[in-house]
Amino acid sequence: MAPATVIFKKARYDAALTSIVAEMLDALLGNSLQPGMRVLIKPNLLMASRPERAICAHPLVVRAAADYVLQKGGHCRIGDSPGIGSFEKILKDGEYHQALSDLDVTIAPFTVSTKIDIGPPFGRIDLCADVADADLIINIAKLKSHVQMRLTLGVKNLFGCVVGLKKTEWHMRVGVDRNLFARLLVQICQTVHPAVTLVDGILALEGQGPGKSGTPRPIGVLIGGNNPFAVDAAICRMLGTTPDTVPTHQAAKALELVPDIILTLGDAPMVTGFQFPVIAPLEFGPKLFRKFMRRHWVQRPVVNSAACSLCGKCHRHCPAGAIQIHRQQLQFDYDRCIRCYCCVEICKEGALSTRETPAGKLLRHLTAAGARLRARMHHMHSGGSRRCDNDPTAGQSR
Repeated sequence: MAPATVIFKKARYDAALTSIVAEMLDALLGNSLQPGMRVLIKPNLLMASRPERAICAHPLVVRAAADYVLQKGGHCRIGDSPGIGSFEKILKDGEYHQALSDLDVTIAPFTVSTKIDIGPPFGRIDLCADVADADLIINIAKLKSHVQMRLTLGVKNLFGCVVGLKKTEWHMRVGVDRNLFARLLVQICQTVHPAVTLVDGILALEGQGPGKSGTPRPIGVLIGGNNPFAVDAAICRMLGTTPDTVPTHQAAKALELVPDIILTLGDAPMVTGFQFPVIAPLEFGPKLFRKFMRRHWVQRPVVNSAACSLCGKCHRHCPAGAIQIHRQQLQFDYDRCIRCYCCVEICKEGALSTRETPAGKLLRHLTAAGARLRARMHHMHSGGSRRCDNDPTAGQSR
């Protein structure tokens, strides 16, 4: 596999951003963008929110990319299929209309699907027709934590190419299996095949992301690359975590999609103390006892009743039908809940979060302690002299 390039640039949301994005796109695209080409820009437009909430790709980053496409003579279309709410409200609250009003671009939600083969075991699935119609795709993600996938970066951003309620269907079909869901995300990303992935980490989101339960955190960096799997791996290292802690990276590595060599350019800041969500197992034990153990041992969504407005959106969007409103209170059926955490993601009040059960937390700590003990024993028996690293990207960046 050819080496991948990942560029880190210090940046702010100011007038200099246009030239920074243009410089990065020039380096990553070369002569790929020709006059007359149809270019699709796919930003992260998860939900209606102000830019300072750090939930969506910042409008000035989207504008800078669109301006670059127009300067090169391309036809620019900007689109996404949001997780919740009207597309128009997202554009208004997110200040996209204001940022893009003077540019000759089309900005519209994904509404039409077409069958595209993403490979086994999924086969032909419904993806937005805009992907098939585009000559070149620019993927603009947001650097955010994610309660199901640990981080949502370039790879997961392209799940937005699944239109509307089809996302809910996929959560129901594979959401209970985190590894299978990660493989779905990876194969969608591989199929969409963006020419460039930009990740807005100027103002990132940590904690209980990717929605309003997360906490904005300034990092001051824009990251770009010609391979989304390499971009995600490089960002993990910047945040002080190994890529293998992110399920999408594990799935990409299993499919041999992660480049052996990642060439990093620019100065990546060393981010310390980034708050990742706890990613607990979704299933425990023998099949006969999983229902019982799922109820008492597995991390679950919970509600802060004081912050909940009882708007009912989580109830309507829950793929498993596990949420009800009874006597002016939100109630979860944890036997039906598949732990996709869509409710946490889309809650406009930030009233929903994830919480480990005491038994599950104890088991996670005991499992981790056991793994550390086994690793120490293995190190002692092997003489402590050999280095083992199964991550093909480790030590290759320079």
